[in-house]
Amino acid sequence: MALYKTITVNKHTKVLIWKIEESFEELNRDIQLTNHCQQRLDGMRSEIHQRGFLSVRHLLAALNYTDFDLYYDSTGKPHLKDGKHISITHSFQFSAIIVSDTIPVGIDIEKQRDKILRIAHKFTPLQEYNTIANHDALIRKLTIVWGGKESIYKVYAEKGLSFLKHIDIDDFSMEASQTKGNVYYGNETATYALDFLEFEGFTCVYTLETNRN
Repeated sequence: MALYKTITVNKHTKVLIWKIEESFEELNRDIQLTNHCQQRLDGMRSEIHQRGFLSVRHLLAALNYTDFDLYYDSTGKPHLKDGKHISITHSFQFSAIIVSDTIPVGIDIEKQRDKILRIAHKFTPLQEYNTIANHDALIRKLTIVWGGKESIYKVYAEKGLSFLKHIDIDDFSMEASQTKGNVYYGNETATYALDFLEFEGFTCVYTLETNRN
């Protein structure tokens, strides 16, 4: 099976990344799903989504969990029944989870592609990127910003939260592989530590909530 990478963030938190190379049949073998998740799987029209969904269950198994240890709240946010924090993502041929004993966490994987240029105005002020002349560098940076906001959104999990209006990502250098994010929503503020990595034309960003009040 294709466990691609394991990252020990700290003694309480791990990231696991899967490269989806198996067929649907291989991934579906020996996997037991709750009725809710079986219905979700059956309702997916795309096999790549089905394979992504099943690969996440293999990542859970790598940490000694099954689908029956997982549940979703009314916002669609996943939780583990033992009280640990979890976030889930999959994109094309990669999937990942982050699990923490103690800290709310989020994760996102995105494929680096030109599409990000068409939607960038919806999630970040484009004038902030005027100094980036290189096309590929711009795509890479915007993908990190999008992934950072997506991972924060997964942690914060409040309806009405806007990527553009309510979530800010501190500027960063590509070499640093770390930055910070902030949420300003109503009377609340929250801060997040962000880490990012790139591999095979994909970007993974994961976040730990450091403060919320």
